[in-house]
Amino acid sequence: MSQSRRRRPVPDDPAVPTGDTPPPDDKPAGQPAAAAPASPRRRVATMRDIAAAASVSQSTVSRVLSGAETRVPIAPETRERVIEASRQLAYRPNPLARGLRGASTNLIGAVVRDFSDPFFAEAVEALVKESMAHGYNVVLGHVHPSLDEAIPLTSVLETRHTDAIVLLGDVRVHPQLLDDLRSSRVPVVALWQGTSPLEFPTADTDDRAGIRAGLEHLAALGHRRIAFVSAELPGDFWVREAAYLEFMGERFGGAPEGYVERCPNTMAGGDAAVRRLLALPDPPTAVATSTDMIAVGVLHAAHSLGATVPERLSVVGFDNILISGHTVPALTTLRMPTAKLVNYAINLAVRLAQDPAATHEPSLEIFAPDLIVRESTARPARRRR
Repeated sequence: MSQSRRRRPVPDDPAVPTGDTPPPDDKPAGQPAAAAPASPRRRVATMRDIAAAASVSQSTVSRVLSGAETRVPIAPETRERVIEASRQLAYRPNPLARGLRGASTNLIGAVVRDFSDPFFAEAVEALVKESMAHGYNVVLGHVHPSLDEAIPLTSVLETRHTDAIVLLGDVRVHPQLLDDLRSSRVPVVALWQGTSPLEFPTADTDDRAGIRAGLEHLAALGHRRIAFVSAELPGDFWVREAAYLEFMGERFGGAPEGYVERCPNTMAGGDAAVRRLLALPDPPTAVATSTDMIAVGVLHAAHSLGATVPERLSVVGFDNILISGHTVPALTTLRMPTAKLVNYAINLAVRLAQDPAATHEPSLEIFAPDLIVRESTARPARRRR
């Protein structure tokens, strides 16, 4: 009687598990297999971990890392052991937890009026670099007229998550935000407040001097028919426009009729404004603007209308944003002393944060802009002939 032979499993049989093949899934057919488990996240080191590694108490770790004074001195070798353990474990203090305990968070809050304005984008970059040079990081808060009254900022101030606040731009359109800043327990330093009431230690630009420098440059080239395009900015800021009218009155007996245009602070606004100016019966030979954003729009419209710059129209901007040196032609403008203002603000904010007895009384520091002459200005065509 012949014995039946048992079939030996082969590796390519899908029904038979092998050493390299996972066992069959018990899930009913048609159901997806379970996803592979995610790789575990690296555990964040705590003071307890450092205490265990350095063989000291957690309170000793806290005193060493915070730099707090102690009645009983900590031995230098113990201090070094704690610091070395914190380095080995890549310990990073939680700034929010430190703020809740009233300790320094090494954070500076920056309240920015409008990120869409390239000028403020460049100012924020300068502020971040300067803060990092002082050992601080920056927490950004955006304020815009179309947004709510910056409620998150209130809670940040109440829990003291930042050591100081730097306010960038006039925010009078946000009265609730200003109330929060006035009652803040942390120092506030303001930049570019324009004509808003002086409430904090402030640094600003001499806008009148800047406008006059640009107009003096055009007048020296021989221009008399100089128009002005004024940006509509928050807080009814018309200082630069007023400086233009003052200069034209002193030098030429006043500005010609229709030579002042107001428009949104956008390239499209500048484009539309200069089209209206060039359509006048006696159009200008030069245009000064209150911002570079408008000036770029002026250059675009002049090119599309065949009013070549600077042959038929000279153009002067204000701010010296990054794009101003890369327009065609490159824009003559007033360079805002951004680095100087930011340096002043951060140094003051850090000093006030580190010295609770320092005065927070309102003050004003003024910095003058510089005229940067590029290819967008030249003598009037008639004078050259």
